[in-house]
Amino acid sequence: MRKRTWGFIVSGLLVSLLLAGVVSSFASADPDGLESALREGCAVDAAGAVTGGDCPAQREAEHEIGGPLADYGVTGIADDALATGLSGVVGVLLTFALAGGGFWLVRRRAGQQSDGDGDGDAAQPSSAAGVG
Repeated sequence: MRKRTWGFIVSGLLVSLLLAGVVSSFASADPDGLESALREGCAVDAAGAVTGGDCPAQREAEHEIGGPLADYGVTGIADDALATGLSGVVGVLLTFALAGGGFWLVRRRAGQQSDGDGDGDAAQPSSAAGVG
């Protein structure tokens, strides 16, 4: 890969890490459009927990998976801003690693395919080369 491509990838990763780690802590804690639509018809207390009424959000606890990065935070970290930023950084790194590994596998597999004569197509000049 060329230096310019690596520079682009590293720059994109650094910007993503900065946004996930720093800017995400300034995001609104209010429910987004989907959450507020699911809470229509419910009684909600000051902490945001559903206390009564009839709405789909009453059954949200049944469908929670949990885990170390659940609810936009890292389990076990008391500081909400740090937990949110750290979960964003971990999410970016995991996504980058999985996507990079997937692209690497596809690239390797595509590079191993040949037409059987042992010569790669990249070494063959095209028929239109030099014409003009």
